[in-house]
Amino acid sequence: MQAVSLRQGDSVRHPERPEWGIGSVTRTEICTISGSRDLRVWVRFPNVGEKVLLASVAKLEVMGEQTGMQAIYARPTLTQVEGKDSDGWLAKIGERNATELMIGISPEATDPFTNAKLRLERTLKLYRFDGRGVSLIEWSIAQSGLSDPMTRFNRQELEQFHKRWIFNLDTHLGRLIQEVRYQNGVLDAVLRDATPVGRRAVERARAAAR
Repeated sequence: MQAVSLRQGDSVRHPERPEWGIGSVTRTEICTISGSRDLRVWVRFPNVGEKVLLASVAKLEVMGEQTGMQAIYARPTLTQVEGKDSDGWLAKIGERNATELMIGISPEATDPFTNAKLRLERTLKLYRFDGRGVSLIEWSIAQSGLSDPMTRFNRQELEQFHKRWIFNLDTHLGRLIQEVRYQNGVLDAVLRDATPVGRRAVERARAAAR
């Protein structure tokens, strides 16, 4: 069972699907899966509607009760870094911070205190945002924390941000591969469970390093 008890009305975030937004728990139910007790959770997310999740699998983060590693991994929203009423030089600082937020890599994938294997797994999962169609919007929601990034940026701006983000992600991946290069079996183990797009990203990084 999830260490944090989830209750109706809790605000939660799915750590691997930040583009879903901050959801609200509408119902919980204790269940048994493969002989083990678990918690089935109904969550209404603003961007994808209601989802039914297993607490042991989703590992939902309770917002407003963030402690420890959750607090370290919490990303600010665009509204927080930019400010609504800034002008003059403050506005320029806000604009720079907004750009850094949009092209930055998630702390879950970069935290130096997390083992390299886990960082590599999390990095490869980010490649699901390929920047085409709906994926571009999902990526921009995850990066900005806005439910509708198109109210702040036009599509061309988002595409440019995404290109710079992919460049940063590829650079980060290349460094990670070098880090695990001499850790016996780590890269092979990660690739066995990686998606096709993740495997292709590793192939590109290896080719670039030759």
